Amino acid sequence: MKKIIIANWKLNGNINFIKKYSKEINKEINNFKKIELSISPPTIYLYYLKKKINKKITLTCQNIDINLKGSFTGETSILMIKDLKIKYIIIGHSERRKNHNENDKNITKKIIISKKNNIIPIICIGENINNYINKKSIDVCISQIKNTIIKNKISTKNIIIAYEPIWSIGTGKVANIKHIINICKNIKKYIYKKNKEKIKFIYGGSINHKNANEIINNNNIDGLLIGNSSLEPNELIKILKLIKI
Repeated sequence: MKKIIIANWKLNGNINFIKKYSKEINKEINNFKKIELSISPPTIYLYYLKKKINKKITLTCQNIDINLKGSFTGETSILMIKDLKIKYIIIGHSERRKNHNENDKNITKKIIISKKNNIIPIICIGENINNYINKKSIDVCISQIKNTIIKNKISTKNIIIAYEPIWSIGTGKVANIKHIINICKNIKKYIYKKNKEKIKFIYGGSINHKNANEIINNNNIDGLLIGNSSLEPNELIKILKLIKI
């Protein structure tokens, strides 16, 4: 089973950046047989990046609208993304929950339309610092899954859960491996109990080549969702080189 590495550029990148980035990554990608690398640039650059990167690298969209078409200025439809043959879509990232008022209802709609159009949703879950301090991490994460996937009887086949503790994103603070595995096992156990299906679980939050080894080489964890570190191709390559299983 290949490890899944999602490079989330967020609101970064331009044409010159893509030219240099793709050149560096393309030189190395054939060395990584046990990895699926997927890059997630701003939506406007998906098409250009697709032309530049090695075909072994897949693409991930950062967001979609809940509507398929209509008078929704500034939005991007799943049907438009489907045209580009995008493999994954990031849904429910904490930055969008906070800054764009995304809630479980909207996230559920995005999950449903993604699966209906055969694009794999990467569903982000995670707790804030107060939840973490008060040992509510598992409760919060399971609640987010319950209110989207379980209540709406959505199959977890071709779904990825990305655990990104809010207190870790962009802070330099990485959850310790025991905490991550505890979250992972409880989520997998909960989902299997409810619908008898397995789920892929990846971790994100201040990942770099100095702290990724223990996380990515754990059998319970299927991959990483990498933010800032993915913007530097040499740093990303260092992380990929850590993967042994």
